[in-house]
Amino acid sequence: MKKFFYLSVVLLSVSGENFAVEDAIPKAPVSVAISINVLVQEAMMNNPELAFYRAEITAAKGDLKTSETKSNPDADFEIGRKQTSPKLSNLSDEGMAWSVSIAQTFEWPSRLTLRKAIANRQIDLATIGLARFQRELQNEIQRAAFNLLIAQEKRDATLSVAQRGEELIQALLQRESAGTSPLLETRIIEANILTLKRRANEAAKLAEVALFEVNRLRGKPIATPLSIAPARLRFPVLEHQEELIGLARTNSFEIKSQVLELGQQGLKVDLAKNERYPAFKLRTFYSQEDASEREQKAGVGVSVPLPLWNRNKGNIDAAKSRFEQAQASLTLTQRNIEKQLHENLAHYAIDQKEISRWQKNVLEHLRDAAELADRHYRLGSVPLGTYLEMQEKYLEGMEAVLETQAEALAALKNIERLTGMPLGNVIAPEATTPQ
Repeated sequence: MKKFFYLSVVLLSVSGENFAVEDAIPKAPVSVAISINVLVQEAMMNNPELAFYRAEITAAKGDLKTSETKSNPDADFEIGRKQTSPKLSNLSDEGMAWSVSIAQTFEWPSRLTLRKAIANRQIDLATIGLARFQRELQNEIQRAAFNLLIAQEKRDATLSVAQRGEELIQALLQRESAGTSPLLETRIIEANILTLKRRANEAAKLAEVALFEVNRLRGKPIATPLSIAPARLRFPVLEHQEELIGLARTNSFEIKSQVLELGQQGLKVDLAKNERYPAFKLRTFYSQEDASEREQKAGVGVSVPLPLWNRNKGNIDAAKSRFEQAQASLTLTQRNIEKQLHENLAHYAIDQKEISRWQKNVLEHLRDAAELADRHYRLGSVPLGTYLEMQEKYLEGMEAVLETQAEALAALKNIERLTGMPLGNVIAPEATTPQ
């Protein structure tokens, strides 16, 4: 009876310790699973930065209206008294004197047209900026959501393996076995559970970081719980790479922006040259003086600054320098875009080729093998080394599959950004309920 009582106390103490380890493993947050495609739609509607780019277009349209508007006329009015005193007489006379004039400034021909063209280029730049941000936002939310999905699946898989280890320890304690080997095997499994708990904690931390990024992009409170629905990724084979390279030279958002800026700087050079000739004012006036007699004047006058010292040379030189900078920037951007595209095409080709070699449902096969090793170890037909190796390889294989997909997705989205052209719906649509 004493031995039985002592054995019962030991079993209860070990079981209590195991439950404490299990409780320490982080649990997945309870939330509604949302597909990545739904998250993209939310981000495209609710991202707060979209308002900035839309306001930029509105501001550019306001500049266009300003460039089309003529300057307001100037109105001058003077009033006073006039006194006349003839030299050969002591008589003098005085009376009211007043005048009024209206002057309108006129620009030289084509100056208004140049300003309108510059303002139109600014609208085009703002429109391209909005389209570029929308494309980058779509790519970023897809990458961030898939990273969150990876972190969640790593966490859940690690928790699943740790849970099987907890159940296995309970089964080992119920066996009537004595000796050093069963005890050491139990301690090895317990140590493995501690390691798994550590990996689960790391995956949970990465999931929190990815969650905050996804919520930021979709305009939700940062800590809003979110679970990503499983996604099926389909990576196309990019056969016509030379066409993509040629497309990037002209269709990239960065290239389009640089081309527009270069054209705008050219117009600014023309405008600076045009402004060498000053604007002139056309003035109409009327004046009346009542002293010894009434005197009235009416007419038209012209006021033109004489361009003797200021020929606008400083602004012309500055505009030419900015034009040369825009040319150099365009050349550098083209080379940088081509370099980035070659790199991403090479990385994507390697990842896509590797993914195409995988067996269908490879993750399910690995998970089933890990569960099979667990069952047969309980039956005594599989040694401890095989059991532990299979659990470890299951987790490592899952990480390899998910991370390879993430790298391929990132490379493909970069190719879309560099070419300015979508390459198909990589993430298969899924029927999910929005949160």
